[in-house]
Amino acid sequence: MTKLLNGVRTALYWISVVSMGTMLALIAVQVLTRYAFHYTWEGGEELARYLFVWTVYLGSALIMGEGGHLAVEFLPTKLKGTKAGFILRLFIQACGYIFVVHMFTQGSKMTTMMMFQTSPALNIPMGVIYSVIPLSAVLLLLYMVRDTIAFLKASKKKEA
Repeated sequence: MTKLLNGVRTALYWISVVSMGTMLALIAVQVLTRYAFHYTWEGGEELARYLFVWTVYLGSALIMGEGGHLAVEFLPTKLKGTKAGFILRLFIQACGYIFVVHMFTQGSKMTTMMMFQTSPALNIPMGVIYSVIPLSAVLLLLYMVRDTIAFLKASKKKEA
């Protein structure tokens, strides 16, 4: 599982880098052509916006894999090593799973529901844009399972 997640992390990293570079280039060209040549490609802004959405959702999975999401750690740190701390950590994990499952189910509904509508400039189905939501949920779920397994293993070692 570690090899799979390392591969996913590498892929997400490079997708993010390429996506950010593409957005930067698109916006720079958009500004240059607008002011220098009085021409604007209609799809440039829309493509940059959709790349941004994909980068945010895939980037959230990347950051989850690195343990970089913001968290209020006061109470979990205070209760670490106690039975209450263990229960609190399980509750936090359960809330995360509920959120990701909800994100997956609602994102899947939205993806299928929006396949009929096309984007104005690029003329691609909006469901393709929204498909990043369930994809990101699956990636988040993989990392959450890894973190839960690591937490449970660490808890069993402390008991022994």
